[in-house]
Amino acid sequence: MSKSAPYQTQLRTIQIRGQKPLEIYTLLDRQQYYDPKGAAKRLGICSASWPLFGMLWPSGLQLAKKIVQRPVQPNQKILEIGCGLGLASLMAHRLGANVTASDRHPLAQHFLNKNVVKNFLPEINYRHGQWGLEQEVSLQDTGAALVSERYDLVMGSDLLYDPSSPKQVADFIHQVAALTSEVWVMDPNRGYRNQFSRAMAAYGFSLVRDKKIQRPYTYSLEDTPQPYSGRFLIYRRDIALN
Repeated sequence: MSKSAPYQTQLRTIQIRGQKPLEIYTLLDRQQYYDPKGAAKRLGICSASWPLFGMLWPSGLQLAKKIVQRPVQPNQKILEIGCGLGLASLMAHRLGANVTASDRHPLAQHFLNKNVVKNFLPEINYRHGQWGLEQEVSLQDTGAALVSERYDLVMGSDLLYDPSSPKQVADFIHQVAALTSEVWVMDPNRGYRNQFSRAMAAYGFSLVRDKKIQRPYTYSLEDTPQPYSGRFLIYRRDIALN
């Protein structure tokens, strides 16, 4: 447990079958908060939601399991949105994929870089990626340049967490996904899946897979298995240039 920072952390071991374990620094709990200059507040992050980026989430683990099962295509550009601790990005990065992690939290990049170093990995790409905020953001607050490229595969987990999410997330994906692209979403059944699919369809994305994921999970071998129930969604679009 870290006591040198103004918030507390802990080191967790993440084990996915067939893969070398990842050592991951997380926040200690949801009581952590540190925003002395108001950067998070200006980015739309309240004190209650501030620590959420630094927690382990079951859907993030499920997405990481999916990405390690996919053959690595070095020329394919991958973007994880709302990455939080970026388990899927770290797994893909370690396997040699061309992946960029993105999040709205001003400390997400710090934790990602810290975990890259902890696991003896090369530097990972990171960009600030955010939806649902109307005002412009500053580099001083984000700490990283905004997502500006388009990607062949956009992936994310637990993105649809309130009634405004379906349209806002679809709008953002449309901005960052290539005209011919694929989107992976691991959704823990929060009730907004159908609205999201309709919003994605407006941008030319077709739902090609809707797989029910219902299985116990653990982060490490020492954990007690916990139930997980969700959906793994895959969307594709192919818009030809005139």
